[in-house]
Amino acid sequence: MKTEPTAHSAANDVSYGFSVNLKQADFATTITQTIEALKTEGFGVLTDIDVQATMKAKLNIDVPAYRILGACNPPLAHRAITAEPDIGLLLPCNVVVRQDPDNSVTVSFMDPVAVLQLTKQPEIAVVAGEVRQRLERVRKLVAAQADKKA
Repeated sequence: MKTEPTAHSAANDVSYGFSVNLKQADFATTITQTIEALKTEGFGVLTDIDVQATMKAKLNIDVPAYRILGACNPPLAHRAITAEPDIGLLLPCNVVVRQDPDNSVTVSFMDPVAVLQLTKQPEIAVVAGEVRQRLERVRKLVAAQADKKA
């Protein structure tokens, strides 16, 4: 299976996330594999928002599968909250798993370095770098698992 890393950019070309596109991937399997990969890096999923179901229930609109996983690594979150009590406004680390029009599945990760630079607290920058490294390893693991299925 061909996987392609991609980057997401805001209109002002400031990166806020990174992703991997999985060709011929099964959406439900990708959700499971992503959650398991997050666990290997010490993350749990605190929230799981099914955007597809919400759009159908609230607006009666059919949209492709789209889930937002709110991932948290408790020791790193504790360090961040200790350094900057209001940092919870920017937590947890969101991971999006979405079905694309070509039936591939994209897994996107919030870039904590980009988001957490909103604070000038030096410890937050350190924690953000550690979180980014872990999420990059999760992305690579998700891509490797998809490649094995091909």
